[in-house]
Amino acid sequence: MTQGRNPSDCSGRLHPNAGEGIRLFNEGKYFEAHEELEIAWNEEPGPIRDLYRGILQVAVTYLHITRGNYDGAVKVHARSLKWIQGWSDICRGINVGKLRSDMDIVMSEVGRLGRNGIGDIDRFLIKPILWNEKRRWVCDRCGGEMQESNCKVTCPNCGNRFDCSDLNLYFD
Repeated sequence: MTQGRNPSDCSGRLHPNAGEGIRLFNEGKYFEAHEELEIAWNEEPGPIRDLYRGILQVAVTYLHITRGNYDGAVKVHARSLKWIQGWSDICRGINVGKLRSDMDIVMSEVGRLGRNGIGDIDRFLIKPILWNEKRRWVCDRCGGEMQESNCKVTCPNCGNRFDCSDLNLYFD
């Protein structure tokens, strides 16, 4: 975990504009996603604003890639790493770990293709952001609704418990 990134920063609700930005990102509307995420970043007073900033820069990276702008993609990607690293794999319902992994695969391919070949990138490599919009967790033991607090998810019915890093089970 990067200094200043506490698991408790991942508790709470996603800013509404961040949710809209992720929805637009997943539709491949990277410019529009950037705009919505920028609103969330500017309005958010807490440390989570850094995650919003990181996601908006991933959107800009993907925009550059889809436009064939190698230099822009590489530059913004390098900048995004500062903001996207250090967060829990699951934060405010966003599967940040998978986003980082997906971005690594895309940028590896961008590097392989190089400046002259970026236009040939397989757009299938650019994956949507996985997130649980409602942040509602259902217990896999008893079917009850689980409660999340400080990156711990607990079923009040049967006591089943796990932490946020285990939430990727719900995204597969």
